[in-house]
Amino acid sequence: MKNTAKVSKVVLAYSGGLDTSVILKWLQETYGCEVVTFTADLGQGAELEPVRAKAELLGVREVVIEDLREEFVRDYVFPMFRANAQYEGEYLLGTSIARPLIAKRQIEIARATGADAVAHGATGKGNDQVRFELGYYALEPGIRVIAPWREWDLGSREQLLAYAEKHQIPVPRDKRGEAPFSQDANLLHTSAEGKVLEDPWQQAPEYVYSRTVAPEDAPDTPAFVEIAFEQGDAVAVDGAPLSPSALLARLNELGHDHGVGRLDLVENRFVGMKSRGIYETPGGAILLAAHRGIESLTLDRGAAHLKDALMPQYAELIYNGFWFSREREMLQAAIDHSQTAVSGTVRMKLYKGSATVVGRKSPNSLYDQELVTFEEDAVYDQADAEGFIKLNALRLRILKRRG
Repeated sequence: MKNTAKVSKVVLAYSGGLDTSVILKWLQETYGCEVVTFTADLGQGAELEPVRAKAELLGVREVVIEDLREEFVRDYVFPMFRANAQYEGEYLLGTSIARPLIAKRQIEIARATGADAVAHGATGKGNDQVRFELGYYALEPGIRVIAPWREWDLGSREQLLAYAEKHQIPVPRDKRGEAPFSQDANLLHTSAEGKVLEDPWQQAPEYVYSRTVAPEDAPDTPAFVEIAFEQGDAVAVDGAPLSPSALLARLNELGHDHGVGRLDLVENRFVGMKSRGIYETPGGAILLAAHRGIESLTLDRGAAHLKDALMPQYAELIYNGFWFSREREMLQAAIDHSQTAVSGTVRMKLYKGSATVVGRKSPNSLYDQELVTFEEDAVYDQADAEGFIKLNALRLRILKRRG
């Protein structure tokens, strides 16, 4: 039900595309309010200055465009990768992890500009509406939220185009046709869903992929790359120190060239339905494998297994939009504590769609070659294993005798 309370100024998450441009004008028309547009550069690869010109053409006086790539990777992507987070065991959460940062900046801009509301362009069927709004309310409990897709009667692309034409909203000629699928992109990933991808039995057309070459077309010679870690975060590639965003960008280049990071997934949305998505996370796939590689050398078994047990809960919290929740912060504290000794270097082999650990070393290594050797050693008495086995077998033997 529409909230008819007066709105004086609203901060809109604005991409400059058809949907948010129509939303901008609709907010002005419906609420008679001033609109502040906010566009975040998260590494989506689009030129953003035309977004400013379009917003100004539509009467916006306050246009905010910010380069948040470094903050995005440093404060959101890297903490998530310390947890090896994968939703439903596969999805690297590329869209999910971007939403809390956008929500945070919208709230901060609302405070700075005196806005009494925020708005987004997420539909009423998807996860993003939940992620945005949980972020808003967690940071500013009394904020007014406007979600046009849940209020207006513009239910199709044709209606959006008609509204745009009526209100003289520029729509490029190549954007007037029906889009074959919807897409979201940032420095971590690109996702595609809908339309041509809706039948989960049909293989995704090759033109859907934009961040990776087809694995079969990748070079016949593998590439080797060394990634250095300090306390769980990647800090250098092939010996060259890089900032978080530059490092992820470099891994994206390598992953692109070797067809790494493609995923065709049917997932369970938080709102209750299943959806099919095509994800490309080239740098993220390399980073995940490398991080697990350095952890295998430096994490104690108990800590490693506990992290693996906590990971699905952590990933689900991010997927469902609870980045700013107390429980996510509690899990993050435990995960970050586990990373104090996770430093060293991992050597990766990239070859036709795969990213494989082929070497790892660390000054904090718990690997003891004297203990694991099959040759004679003076450290481990093999006879001790008999008592260990019998103690562990005790409950099994008691159960068998009873039955």
